Amino acid sequence: MLLCTACLVGLQLLISCCWAFACHSTKPSPDFTLPGDYLLAGLFPLHSGCLQVRHRPEVTLCDRPGSFNEHGYHLFQAMRLGVEEINNSTALLPNVTLGYQLYDVCSDSANVYATLRVLSLPGPRHIELQGDLLHYSPKVLAVIGPDTTNRAATTAALLSPFLMPLISYGASSETLSVKQQYPSFLRTIPNDKYQVETMVLLLQRFGWTWISLVGSSGDYGQLGVQALEKQATDQGICIAFKDIVPFSAQVGDERMQRLMRHLAQSTATVVVVFSNRPLARVFFESVVLANLTGKVWVASEAWALSRHITGVPGIQRIGTVLGVTIQKRTVPGLKAFEEAYARADKGAPRPCHKSSCCSSNQVCRECEAFTAHTMPKLKGFSMSSAYNAYQAVYAVAHGLHQLLGCASGVCSRGRVYPWQLLEQIHKVNFLLHEDTVMFNDNGDPLSSYNIIAWDWSGPKWTFTVLGSSTWYPVQLDINETKIQWHGKDNQVPKSVCSSDCLEGHQRVVTGFHHCCFECVPCGAGTFLNKSDLYRCQPCGKEEWAPEGSQTCFPRTVVFLACQEHTSWVLLAANTLLLLLLLGTAGLFAWHLDTPVVRSAGGRLCFLMLGSLAAGSSSLYGFFGEPTRPACLLRQALFALGFTIFLSCLTVRSFQLIIIFKFSTKAPTLYHAWVQNHGAGLFVMISSAAQLLICLTWLVVWTPLPTREYQRFPHLVMLECTEANSLGFILAFLYNGLLSISAFACSYLGKDLPENYNEAKCVTFSLLFNFMSWIAFFTTASIYDGKYLPAVNMLAGLSSLSSGFGGYFLPKCYVILCRPDLNSTEHFQASIQDYTRHRGST
Repeated sequence: MLLCTACLVGLQLLISCCWAFACHSTKPSPDFTLPGDYLLAGLFPLHSGCLQVRHRPEVTLCDRPGSFNEHGYHLFQAMRLGVEEINNSTALLPNVTLGYQLYDVCSDSANVYATLRVLSLPGPRHIELQGDLLHYSPKVLAVIGPDTTNRAATTAALLSPFLMPLISYGASSETLSVKQQYPSFLRTIPNDKYQVETMVLLLQRFGWTWISLVGSSGDYGQLGVQALEKQATDQGICIAFKDIVPFSAQVGDERMQRLMRHLAQSTATVVVVFSNRPLARVFFESVVLANLTGKVWVASEAWALSRHITGVPGIQRIGTVLGVTIQKRTVPGLKAFEEAYARADKGAPRPCHKSSCCSSNQVCRECEAFTAHTMPKLKGFSMSSAYNAYQAVYAVAHGLHQLLGCASGVCSRGRVYPWQLLEQIHKVNFLLHEDTVMFNDNGDPLSSYNIIAWDWSGPKWTFTVLGSSTWYPVQLDINETKIQWHGKDNQVPKSVCSSDCLEGHQRVVTGFHHCCFECVPCGAGTFLNKSDLYRCQPCGKEEWAPEGSQTCFPRTVVFLACQEHTSWVLLAANTLLLLLLLGTAGLFAWHLDTPVVRSAGGRLCFLMLGSLAAGSSSLYGFFGEPTRPACLLRQALFALGFTIFLSCLTVRSFQLIIIFKFSTKAPTLYHAWVQNHGAGLFVMISSAAQLLICLTWLVVWTPLPTREYQRFPHLVMLECTEANSLGFILAFLYNGLLSISAFACSYLGKDLPENYNEAKCVTFSLLFNFMSWIAFFTTASIYDGKYLPAVNMLAGLSSLSSGFGGYFLPKCYVILCRPDLNSTEHFQASIQDYTRHRGST
């Protein structure tokens, strides 16, 4: 309350100073006032302000030679026309007349003075201090205007404590929609928030991500630039250069020359100019002077259609101009009303002296001197703005119509407080010349923008409407083919810091702006998601991507499938080996008591054939998708089976050496070997050792199915884990040791009787076995593909086949093809020959 009282005291002092120094005992011009049951105030810039140094707090004298503002004049007349129409209407406010008090607000001081006059009580020229502002009843109920954001903010702040409605026709700044600060502010011009969003959509539409941004001093330009910078940055647009044209800017001064140099040096082709009309004029005169051409200029609503700007000499050479404008509206009868005003007899213009009515800024001597030939022309931009003022008058009238209960046909006249009228204005919803007039909660109208392009193709300047933007949300609908671009072949100019990267290339920022970047291809296994162009993302575990990819692909799952041709060949070979082993076992069983079978080991042969069959059966585990049983058995069973075979082969060769070479020389050793069943004991111990190794392997380094991802980027290898385990290496080394032992024993028996001499065949088979595994490990060191299990199986199959072929096939040949050699006489003769030969040596 203390703050409110202090504010009111300040207002009282301020208004007292105004009248003391400038406005005492003055009367307004008749054109600026109209008596009525309820008064409205209008604040219009009938004259342009001038910068001057003041030493006293006096109100600027607006009515100065050479300062007449045609645009403000049309707004002034639009309000007068609106009030006249309402007073002549029998449907709107019947039996009630509206009056007005109009003020020329050419400067901030004139604007403050007019606002304080509005707040003053009828009769005495002062603002009464009251504890209860609800019952404060000034002579004016509502205010139309002023034109700029700065002045509207000042007026709105002064009127807010009294909740007096203020409807601006030209103040578009987003800050005025903050109801905590400006609770009584409304407007008939769209909020700059939507203008900024429309501009950003326009920039995005043409792919312009690298722009310069210029604003004018004051709330309109600076807040507009601030909002545009934020929204543009949020949408990925970078600001290459930003500056503000100061109030004191003059064409050719150092400040403007520096601004032009920066724009010329900037690589941005597009320049957004968020400025009021006076400073936009200074700016573009400087642009023409600096010969700054070949750019695209995006205009804010304040100057996009202003002939004050299009009239700059040489401006047609600056490039392409696109703009955001409020939709064109026409005030019916305004032109005729202005012509009638010009023809009316207003008497001779009176000279204006200080301390006269001129100082109240309610006089326009130049207006009074207009004739039908000298009156200002009503152009498109001024007509649209005048419609906003006209619309504001009707909004107040409709609010008052509801407040006075005029729906019955008769208005109940009575005292009306400003806050009551404000409440009703917020609720208005009516048609005005086919346009819906209503306000949202922030006091903003339902409206939209046009997107225009300047057109210099004819003898005179004109503009082309490209489309429009509507909200909410803001959407842009334009026809690009209507634009005449300044470049060659009518191509859309580019305004980017760096060109877009190729697909699958990430942007690596260089410098401070994310729009300036280098293109680097995404590495293998990563891809570029369009949602983040600055970082390559890794593919999923089951996916892969080549270098420079923008998507991931499913990995191909590979294993040695049974359906492949390679598998068919190996399966056929392994199955053939099994059949041969079974056939050989049957053959040996049929000829068990023959010398060939007995010399081969007798019943031991069945153990050897069974071990080879077990090893062969394990090889089927290499086909198809690896499973836990297959991984557990395929290598371990093969290793154990081949160990048994090698143990039998070793002990068989060793036993022949004992019989033929050591039975006479070392009979004790021979008898100990025979009595203790050395052959069977060796096979058991050797096989048990391998069994222990295999069990340890299966328990400690358990082979399991696994999905291997590292070897090939585009494949998932299904395999078992045994290849890299210590158990596998130990089992293999053990078999290698047995192979060497068998090879040594076979070699020592190379001079045994021919029927017992297996050195050549066994040596060949063991050498083939060594070569098979050497080939496998060599291949595994250089190849890790899907056919590695096939190579492993081939090595195992080769080992089994060589063992079978080297030991059993010669004996099968004798049994089947040379039965004459499979006789006791032949074997005895062979032994006798060996004995004689040995005795002779």
